[in-house]
Parts: sequence; structure tokens; C-alpha cells
Amino acid sequence: MHARYLISAALLSASLAAATAPAALAASANPQAATSANWSGYVAQSKSGDGFSSVSGSWVEPSTKCSKGQGHASFWIGLGGAGQASQSLEQVGTATDCKAGGSTHHYAWYELVPAAPVQLNLAISPGDHLTGKVSVEGTTVTVSLTDATTQQSATKTMQMNNPDVSSAEWIAEAPSSCDQMGNCQPLTLGNFGTVRFSNAAATSDGHTGTISDALWTTQPVALDGSTGGFVSDQASGSAQPSDLSTNGSAFSVSYVGSAAGSTSAVSGGSGPSTGYSLSGGSGPSTGDGPSGVALACVPTSEGWVCGFVPA
Repeated sequence: MHARYLISAALLSASLAAATAPAALAASANPQAATSANWSGYVAQSKSGDGFSSVSGSWVEPSTKCSKGQGHASFWIGLGGAGQASQSLEQVGTATDCKAGGSTHHYAWYELVPAAPVQLNLAISPGDHLTGKVSVEGTTVTVSLTDATTQQSATKTMQMNNPDVSSAEWIAEAPSSCDQMGNCQPLTLGNFGTVRFSNAAATSDGHTGTISDALWTTQPVALDGSTGGFVSDQASGSAQPSDLSTNGSAFSVSYVGSAAGSTSAVSGGSGPSTGYSLSGGSGPSTGDGPSGVALACVPTSEGWVCGFVPA
């Protein structure tokens, strides 16, 4: 679920479906919010340029309406991926996929872009109260997800080359899928209603603050399924973040709906023009694509979906 500034995650995510880096942000109806084809939430960047050592946040897993048997959404917190030069992203979260017949599949995952996402051994159900945290110290990355409802948790500590800590994010994402030629389009954004993030915090240079802390700049991001960018401009649904709470530690993202749009393949500098191949039954491999473009894949209930992260 990554995006180089808000369009990435989507491609990485793809409901865990494909990560990426966002394309340029456009102005939204809210003059204070940027527009993304796949992210909705908040992004913080340290004014000092020191970067972040950790990010955390809580949310309640929403119940997605799957009456039409389709729809995907992911909810996560992470570090990196928001800079125009970003090539990596460290994140942990949950996702939901609609299955045939109207049932839903919820699961937990983490991802160290450009490596492939990994599902966590943690059962997730609608209504569960979740808290995620990502910490980075040098090349050591620790991700954790705790389910207060079931009193279960999962923690992973790994080594990662060149982790990106330039930004902190709290995001609801619309996944995207890519074919073997690198042509991408958004998956249908599931109607998740409203997801509320709370207890949001980040730490930079030993200082911990909320999203609105005076030591960093804060950018709200609205998801517009009709927005062109790294992924295609096919409308797949929209989502809008609320204003921050008074103390800056909480906000909600609400599903707005979908609008008509047309599909266009990724072209030019926004993405790769050549394809990639999937590997055996355990999932696709992760490697470098053409022109420094990295491939990232994630598991969904309908199989693996892959996306590219521009270098």
C-alpha cells in the first residue's frame, strides 16, 4: 500500500493489493486538502527535516457493505512514501475485500515497500478496536498491530535497506490492480461507511506529538476516484477526511461514493510500460522493474495483485 505521495499506497495496497507512490497531488474542493487517486487521511512531515522514528494510531475496523460482491479498502499507519523522491514505505494495517455472495474477508498485514506485503497471523473482524505502530531505528524496522477486542497482537522486527522516515501517515486507501503489462486501474472502493482514527501520534528527534503538532507540517488528503495519476483515472469511489479533533490526535474518513469515469492505462513518466510476471502459488516475487521502477505485490482474497513504485 504505498504511494509516493498519496497515490502510492494504493498501488501497493490494493487492499493489500498493490503499493505505489502517489502522483502529483491536485487541489480539492476543500482548499486545505490535497487530492489523491487512492489515499484519504493525513500526512505529516517534520519541519526540521529530521524525519520520524515512529508513528502510531488506533482505529475501529469498519463493516464494509458488499451487496454487489465487490469492493476493497485498507486502513493503515506508516512512515515514508510521501516524498516525491521516496522509494520505500513502512506500514501496518488491516484490509477488507468483498467476496462473491456479499460476504467480506478482513485481514491484517504489514509491508516494507518495495518488498511484497505479508499477512499477519491475526484474526480481524468488523468492530475490532485496533492499534498499530511502526518504529524505525537505523535499518531495523518494527511493526506491531494489537487487537484490543480479542486481546491478540502481532509484532515483527526486520532489517530493511534504506527505510524512508521522511513522513508519517494515517490512511484509508482504495487499492489498485495492475495487469502483466503494467496497466493499472483502481479496484472498486468498498463502502466502508466511516472509519475513525484516534490516538494518532508520531515521534521525531525524541519529540512525540499528534498529527497537528507545531513541529511538523500537516496535509489532509481527500480520495477522488476520478482523479488521474499513477493509477488510471477510472472512478472507483471517493473518501473524505474530516477536520482534526481539537487536540489533533483524531479524525474520520468517510466513504462518499463513486462517480462515472473512464479507464486509462498508466503511461509516460507516471509508471512502467513493460510488464512483470507472477511466480508460483506462494505469491508473486518482488523485483526491480524497468527504469528503476520497483514491483510490489500484496495478497487479496481474489489472489495476488501487483503494482509499481516509481523510483
